[in-house]
Amino acid sequence: MNAPESERLTRAALSRLGEPGDLRLLSLVDEFGAAGLYQLLVEERDPEGLLTDVAARLAAVNPTRELDQAARLGLRFVIPGDAEWPSQLGDLAGCAPLHERGGTPIGLWVKGPLRLCDLDRSLAIVGSRAATSYGDSVAGEIAAVAALAGFSVISGAAVGIDVAAHRGAISMDAPTVAVLACGADRVYPSAHRSLLDHIAQTGAVVSEAPPGCAPHRIRFLARNRVIAALARGTVVVEAATRSGALNTANWAGRLNRQLMGVPGPVTSVSSAGVHEQIRLGAMTLVTSGADVLEMVGESGQHLVEAPRGHTTSRDSLTTRQQQVLDAVPVSSRATVDSIARVAGLGMLEVRSSLARLEVDGLVDGGQAGWRLTALAHA
Repeated sequence: MNAPESERLTRAALSRLGEPGDLRLLSLVDEFGAAGLYQLLVEERDPEGLLTDVAARLAAVNPTRELDQAARLGLRFVIPGDAEWPSQLGDLAGCAPLHERGGTPIGLWVKGPLRLCDLDRSLAIVGSRAATSYGDSVAGEIAAVAALAGFSVISGAAVGIDVAAHRGAISMDAPTVAVLACGADRVYPSAHRSLLDHIAQTGAVVSEAPPGCAPHRIRFLARNRVIAALARGTVVVEAATRSGALNTANWAGRLNRQLMGVPGPVTSVSSAGVHEQIRLGAMTLVTSGADVLEMVGESGQHLVEAPRGHTTSRDSLTTRQQQVLDAVPVSSRATVDSIARVAGLGMLEVRSSLARLEVDGLVDGGQAGWRLTALAHA
């Protein structure tokens, strides 16, 4: 079941009127409805009876032709009320604005077979454009592990961490989602044409901006809220203190999504923003795909075991047995009486401990006394 075609036409026209994430426009859509607002704007006149600039611009838009042209480019316009509309975007309506951007999108232009309603299990991975080889490697590993577990990987198709995340998912033959700041029909950056073509064939290229729109700075800020809202959680891999990835992280926090950060070297400027957010408790520290799955997976699934050192034969010994073992010589042999004096324990306890240690293969007894075995040395 989809929204009425008249609603789609109205929203297509309104999407040409304002910038993505325009708070004023989106709040009016919430107040009057798309159709009601469209009618009010088309009929808007000044005191002299002349159409205002807004009404004139809106009247010049032909949404039917717009949708037809988009379809020829392989794009569809998904709006609230469509079966494909991702319900998680509704959470944006309750968020305070950031950089004068916010609100639920009027609609999303989509290219690719992946349906947006299937993004209930999804993970956003973002980070620095000036990524290091370390950052690329970690982002790719996290994306691959998440994709293998059935999560759709979402990012912005930018150079650096974004492209590493997309490629990590693709390496698992899994779909990935690229949310652009320009029209979904455009390629930005141009060097990523083959990547975006592949995503459009196997996953989804998404934009709030209508076809043909250029990637302006303000559109990146609006785009970031869509990335954060679509995903269950956001992982930031390398972000300086003024990184755009921290804008996405801010939105994830406002939306009460899981927010995770990958630490880098403490001297790395590329990771300074992540380190600060971890220090403040805003981000949860993660170091691998397994850590991330534990955070965004269903309760009780993907649990990570705490790392432990190599288990040795000494680990099961009691404190007193450790004392006795430490008192046994390495090469020469010692009597029970000598071992007891060095260990500071009674003869009966030392004999009992030596018997246990001999069974474990840690000491070797004989008429000349006791000494450590090769196993104890190891």
